[in-house]
Amino acid sequence: CKMSSEEASAPTKTDTDNDGMSWWYRWICKLGAVLGGLSSAMMGIWNCVTVHPLNIVAGVWMVMAACVLFLIEVPFCCQFVEFANVLASRADKLRPLHKAMLYCGMALFPIFISMTLTTLFGNAITFATGVLYGLSSLGKKGDAVTYARLQHQKQTDEDKAAAAPTDDPVP
Repeated sequence: CKMSSEEASAPTKTDTDNDGMSWWYRWICKLGAVLGGLSSAMMGIWNCVTVHPLNIVAGVWMVMAACVLFLIEVPFCCQFVEFANVLASRADKLRPLHKAMLYCGMALFPIFISMTLTTLFGNAITFATGVLYGLSSLGKKGDAVTYARLQHQKQTDEDKAAAAPTDDPVP
């Protein structure tokens, strides 16, 4: 009963469901990552057309960040890269907070190197995708009924504590 390498590297249903993201939110995050990769790659190439060395370094970083985004989020675009499926399966096991830190870090680094409009606009969508992943790590929002019940319970506990007599003598 030996599993093939494709079955071993494919993420299981329970791995992706444990993060608490709904299917449509997961697709929004993937779409944001793809659009962020495209904008980062295009603006990175445009940023390399200069004579300033820091702009060139920032542009190369942006193109590399776009490649990482594509490898993590849409590995079927990189079918001929041997390690793409392995990297994608490991990235699917990451918590949304870790993806958020990775994406925001990849987006902020070129801005710190060279603060230009090209680096700002090229990394804005990647940073926004990191923020989306960060928001999903906060968890699901509770319903109003449960919140009202908790508030009512808290208020009745406070009323009971205020109404209870104290045993301390008054000096």
